[in-house]
Amino acid sequence: MSFEEEWAADQAAATMRLNQAGSTGGSAPTPGSADYVVEDDDLGEIGHAANGLFNGLEPAGKHASAASESAGSSLKGDGFDTGAALSEVNKTWETQVKTLLQACAHISNHLDYTKKSSKANDEWIGAQLRIVGPVAPGREGSVSASQIDKFFR
Repeated sequence: MSFEEEWAADQAAATMRLNQAGSTGGSAPTPGSADYVVEDDDLGEIGHAANGLFNGLEPAGKHASAASESAGSSLKGDGFDTGAALSEVNKTWETQVKTLLQACAHISNHLDYTKKSSKANDEWIGAQLRIVGPVAPGREGSVSASQIDKFFR
């Protein structure tokens, strides 16, 4: 069996298991419908978690920085190569913490933008579908299928 065949078989098995997994709430998508839906509450929770990580990471990431730098300088001053290595590791750690902080801020900001943009799109579509003026007698006031179809292309 080639790698591609084995990979395809593994993917199919994983998909089958995921499709049959017990639900923890909500409902499964109907066949042919969108299979990836994110609700505003979900975006809010993810954004809140990213913001919480951002707020807690900076002080937690720097808590040992001064002690590590002091130890590195002291060891280096006493002629130990470990001191220079410790100082270098501390600099690398600080760079990684800053990178993670930027990533958390980016996630939080992007999710805020996504929520606002999605809401604006929904409001625009709603305005486009709203019937303007009085509804003719005997009509239910619904929007035609051709009008709705324009929003799915």
